[in-house]
Amino acid sequence: MNSKLVILFIILSNLSLPVVSVVDDCGAQQYDACINKKKALPLKIIAIVSILLTSMIGVSFPLLTRSIPALSPDRNLFVIVKAFAAGIILATGFMHVLPDSFDMLSSSCLKDNPWHKFPFTGFVAMLSAIITLMIDSMATSLYSKKHKAALVLPESGGDQEMAVVEAAAHSHFHGHHHGSKLEVEGSQLLRYRVIAMVLELGIIVHSVVIGLSLGASNNTCSIKGLVAALCFHQMFEGMGLGGCILQAEYKFLKKAAMAFFFSVTTPFGIALGLALASSYKENSPRALITVGLLNASSAGLLIYMALVDLLAADFMGQKLQGSVKLQIKSYVAVLLGAGGMSLMAKWA
Repeated sequence: MNSKLVILFIILSNLSLPVVSVVDDCGAQQYDACINKKKALPLKIIAIVSILLTSMIGVSFPLLTRSIPALSPDRNLFVIVKAFAAGIILATGFMHVLPDSFDMLSSSCLKDNPWHKFPFTGFVAMLSAIITLMIDSMATSLYSKKHKAALVLPESGGDQEMAVVEAAAHSHFHGHHHGSKLEVEGSQLLRYRVIAMVLELGIIVHSVVIGLSLGASNNTCSIKGLVAALCFHQMFEGMGLGGCILQAEYKFLKKAAMAFFFSVTTPFGIALGLALASSYKENSPRALITVGLLNASSAGLLIYMALVDLLAADFMGQKLQGSVKLQIKSYVAVLLGAGGMSLMAKWA
């Protein structure tokens, strides 16, 4: 009888081992020296303030330094700084957001079918890039039709030059531009506006997600490094977005609104994570699936925007194509931005 009980106990113990390991992996209840809710709270408050300030500095820098001749959009230094910021955005997509999504959607906490049977991260990121292309293309087309007086010269009748000048003046140009040059610049202005809007949308999505993760975490060891990495990330990503907003030549209120929403999204995410800390479990299946899919879609959007609308648009543009020296400087800036942000992946 005793031997049967021993055998039964051994069988039950072996059966219970996978259950225990799943509970540990899913973080149902972790006992770690770094897990301390009371110590984590002041770190999160510091994170909200510091990330808010660095975000505001980053996105406002290109807008406030417009009056400085060396940093105006038509100068070489602006192009180099923008290339550096584009490298930051590209590395954010490839080195931070995409790997996080792969980790979440391949977690042992999720059911084997379908999450381990199909690469959802790559699929969603691919769809996101295609959808971003669709939005980019269609928004440009609709925007062009809305303001086609600034883009298409009348086929017959009327003063063609004056028609273009008046339409371009409506789009915030000045009367010293003329004819076909104004037509080309009007078309470019519409592209800048679409780029600024789509880029802001992608950045806001992933900023809320990373803020939510930080706000819900009570791991004091990881929060410290994460705050420093996020400050660096938000400042230079903000510079990239600020450069796009500056080139879009929006009115003051729209510039202020876009800068404001960028600055507050990550702090808002942290505050939301704090509010939901008791109910939000970062390793629960629902959280893993939701955040994992959001990260994948955000990664596809950021990678598309960085490569197509920021880097390719500038490097294939007239300014950089006309100077190999400026191209080399810009490539170095891209590599420095991407390299610096990739290094941050060691801590965040």
